[in-house]
Amino acid sequence: MKKLIFSLLLLPTIGFSQGFQVNFQGQTQQGMGGAGSAYAQDAAILFFNPGGAAFQHGNEISVGLTPTFSKITFLEDNTNISANTNSPMGTPFTAYGLFEIKEESRLKLGMAIYTPFGSTVQWEDDWVGRFAITRLQLLSIFFQPTVSVRITDKIGLGAGFVYSYGKVNLQKDLPLQDAEGNYGSAELSGTGNGFGFNLGLYAQPTEHVNVGVTYRSQVNMKLQEGNADFTVPSSLEDNFPDGAFTSSIPLPSVFTLAIAVKPNDKLTIAFDGNYVDWNSYDTLAFDYENNTSSLEDTKSARNYVSSISARLGGEYKFTEKITARLGFAYAISPVQNGYVTPETPDNNRFNYTTGVGYKLNDKLVFNASFLFTQVKRKDTNLETGLSGQFKTHVFAPGFAITYKL
Repeated sequence: MKKLIFSLLLLPTIGFSQGFQVNFQGQTQQGMGGAGSAYAQDAAILFFNPGGAAFQHGNEISVGLTPTFSKITFLEDNTNISANTNSPMGTPFTAYGLFEIKEESRLKLGMAIYTPFGSTVQWEDDWVGRFAITRLQLLSIFFQPTVSVRITDKIGLGAGFVYSYGKVNLQKDLPLQDAEGNYGSAELSGTGNGFGFNLGLYAQPTEHVNVGVTYRSQVNMKLQEGNADFTVPSSLEDNFPDGAFTSSIPLPSVFTLAIAVKPNDKLTIAFDGNYVDWNSYDTLAFDYENNTSSLEDTKSARNYVSSISARLGGEYKFTEKITARLGFAYAISPVQNGYVTPETPDNNRFNYTTGVGYKLNDKLVFNASFLFTQVKRKDTNLETGLSGQFKTHVFAPGFAITYKL
């Protein structure tokens, strides 16, 4: 019997950055195309550049949410049959706390909680790629305690330890039919974790220029408590035993060079350049506890390549209370031809963003952003043979409240 290969991708839908990397970690930065590693303006700098946290004044906490609406349409080659996703709204969130030991201290402590990976991709019933995936749901949360110190009046250094927790559920149909013509199905679920770090250098060489250098390490997510549940015709149940499995996936390291320029007191222009080391994601492997001739341990090629992105944004302070933002980003996909999957039908793309900030009073600040992107990718997957064009649209309004203690 043909060996079944399971293409589980522990990360969700596309549309935000390269591959399956999501960039919804700060509303002010989101409004500026995702640029912000050289512009410390709120507690989200804990993620973008820990070294910049030492330049923030006072204590503050901030919470944010970015409801994300995405739709993927697939048009199969030859037949021209189309299919759509019916995915629910995604809810990436952030929570930041930034504190100083004493007033105007050079040392800052912080805690960042964010969801760089987390969404649900759900395809309509009986679509042509149902043997690859019908539904993928992921919850992923990163916890980052951080220390930041201003070693001189112009230079800050910061470091954060990262602990990641993830939960995944994958469902797909199997090309096995019972007497009534119903296809079998498989459901893979489990939890995992990983560790990493976030380092940053932040400098203010002149009154009008800031620069930033950051490195976010690779996080190897290990799924140690996976459970495989099969629904197959009764005559094949012995060939597809339920049981445990293990797997892992490397979340890539990111190196960033950034600059922010303030021509005057009202205008700031920021640029971030990212290098994402996707080379580590070359194979997706599964180790099943109960192997049979039909269910063997598998290795599925991904062959991602390292990629870059450029993010440019600006903000203008109309008044002491109102700030407007605009930005865009260009990201090169790490997914090579022949390896596009229904989970991440990725391609090079532009992200278009805008945002606004409103200072309610000396304690409360409200920030909002909006992102739009669309992606097209035509490909034939070398492993599954799924061939056609994917079209993806993403809308992502977001908001955050910051309270200064």
